[in-house]
Amino acid sequence: METPATLAKLMEHARLALELARLPVARLRFEQDRNPEGIRHAHALFTRPHARYKVFGNKTMGIALIDLAAFAGQPGGYLQQVRRSGHAGPQSRKAAARGYRLRRIDRNDHVDEIHAIHTSCEQRQGRPMDASYRVRREVFDNPPHFECHGVFDARDRLVAYCSMGRYGNFVATDQLMGYKNQDGIMYLLLLQIICRLIEEREMEYFMYDTFLGAQPGLRDFKRRVGFKPYRARYELV
Repeated sequence: METPATLAKLMEHARLALELARLPVARLRFEQDRNPEGIRHAHALFTRPHARYKVFGNKTMGIALIDLAAFAGQPGGYLQQVRRSGHAGPQSRKAAARGYRLRRIDRNDHVDEIHAIHTSCEQRQGRPMDASYRVRREVFDNPPHFECHGVFDARDRLVAYCSMGRYGNFVATDQLMGYKNQDGIMYLLLLQIICRLIEEREMEYFMYDTFLGAQPGLRDFKRRVGFKPYRARYELV
């Protein structure tokens, strides 16, 4: 006979499976000509079994995506969408009003500043910082499909950054981190990156990891910025 705890677990799994089955599907393409070895490696990471939910691919269920193509090159439509959340837009504007600016960077020019960001807080989203972030990186790789954008304060100090890869018809965050403050810097970072991607009209989707397994605070942040959960179908070409 099943115990109450076992039944509750089975019911939770059934609820999760039903919820995931109802998600819209995004068809995401890995293009090897961007960087053959790096793209194949990324494809293997995205599609390997999920660490907790073995029946799913690592990044296939509950993926946090923004459909960039839906805005037809007009970032105003995206900004109007996030304005309805009543938070992301005002926070981004607050950061800009306080002198924060975004620009593309080479992480190797900001090794010490990035390390300072990584070690500025013992915990994030209620979890201890991964030990790998506490080790100072001497050199960052710059594969051809990767880029990084940083937010700088009025004194030209790096306060947040986002490294990301352009894999095919989608771009996905690799590392995204900043100082904890109330100035809205993370909203400024993502909103300006998203607006630029929409204007470029090269990418169809922007991915920020998954909703599945994310802490409530991080899930709420993603929704405020405009990310929605999807099921992903990958193709390697």
